[in-house]
Amino acid sequence: MPHTPDPRAVIDELRAAFGADEVLAGDANPRYLKDWSTATGGTPLAVLRPRSTEALSRMLAICHAHGQAVVPQGGLSGLVGGAVPAAGEVVVSLERMNAIEAIDTDSGTVTVQAGAVLQTVQEACREAGALLAVDLGARGSCQIGGNVSTNAGGNRVIRYGNTRDSVLGLEVVLADGTVLSMMNRMVKNNAGMDLKHLFIGSEGVLGIVTRVVLKLQPLPQGVSTALVAVQDFTAALRFLRHAQQSLSGQVSAFEIMWRDYLDTAIAANRLRKPFATDYPVYVLTDMHCGQPETDAQRFEAMLEAAIEAGWILDAAVAQSVADAEALWAIRDGVAEILREAAPTLNFDVSVPVAKIGECAARVRENLARDWPQLKALFFGHVGDGNLHVVVCKVPEDAASVHAIEDAVYSVVRDYAGSISAEHGIGLLKRDWLAYSRSAAELALMRNLKHSLDPRGILNPGKML
Repeated sequence: MPHTPDPRAVIDELRAAFGADEVLAGDANPRYLKDWSTATGGTPLAVLRPRSTEALSRMLAICHAHGQAVVPQGGLSGLVGGAVPAAGEVVVSLERMNAIEAIDTDSGTVTVQAGAVLQTVQEACREAGALLAVDLGARGSCQIGGNVSTNAGGNRVIRYGNTRDSVLGLEVVLADGTVLSMMNRMVKNNAGMDLKHLFIGSEGVLGIVTRVVLKLQPLPQGVSTALVAVQDFTAALRFLRHAQQSLSGQVSAFEIMWRDYLDTAIAANRLRKPFATDYPVYVLTDMHCGQPETDAQRFEAMLEAAIEAGWILDAAVAQSVADAEALWAIRDGVAEILREAAPTLNFDVSVPVAKIGECAARVRENLARDWPQLKALFFGHVGDGNLHVVVCKVPEDAASVHAIEDAVYSVVRDYAGSISAEHGIGLLKRDWLAYSRSAAELALMRNLKHSLDPRGILNPGKML
């Protein structure tokens, strides 16, 4: 049977080793209790706030010896409850481990601690003349360690890939306090198994990420941005292929928004409508430029050709940085929607790119048939097959939530898609994981978990 830790003994040993400042016991600050999801937890036994890898290593060694469950936390911007503690668990907050250790523009790397906020790192890299390509709407609060632990996607995946594609090296602390240093700084390194990939996207159930080496990209000299209107998803897909070919792979974002999402985002965030006429579907696209003047001409020529071909109905081209930020504010306006439309169910799924339109239509039909009173908003990242659905003001009883989830996930399963494109599994998607992973895959995941965390203390109940 699992060992039941003595809470007083755990706190006493942690306090003796680190003091009250790094070990907050008693009633926890509410900000440590939940993320952006609807998941609810309980009051943790303590909140640990290490300042170094060495401190975290010792903390985990103590917790491991007692069989004490531990929940790692980053910026708490997750949407699946992956960092929400249950009653009696110990929270490990990486907020104090936030240093940007080194920016090496010659090698094209930045080395940071896991608690560094994404936007802070982006800005530091930009000042040094380089681009950190990882980017998502929660950039102002999410932390690098959380981005790595969930393999965050975001707005630039079509060109630069998921977070995994930007990670060169990691430092991870295992359940028993062992420090696993994999701080590789080379793009090419085939010296044995590349173990960092075990921890990228594993949501803290195998180890806690403490330091990261990220790959940098050349800093764009300019960005061309436009919001275009299209008739339907088929037209959006044709426009995507045209843009990728015309711009020689320089498309940096291709974000789709159905009218329901765009209208709601504009109202919730009190933004200016980009067009005088309403259209069924919108695409926000941009390209990172190396030669701003000539590339801007190429971008506008690409749009003109798409209009002539009938793939797009209208276009609003940003003429300034402020214009571009105003267009992106629509796409990034989901946080305010979630606040105004609460309680919501938030779906982050992926299917083959060519099937996104069909998938969205079938999900919409299912929801309209069984839940006609509910408003559903559709948007996503077309280039990487990622569809987001926000269902607003949902009933909070378990039966209704399960039925709405099945209305979405059953469609995704039919297309051999993923129930989680970029937000992870956490608590809220755990029971649906078999819709996207085989029994053999799930068994191997559990074996890996047992091998690296035999006492099961790391983020118990999450993912598996």
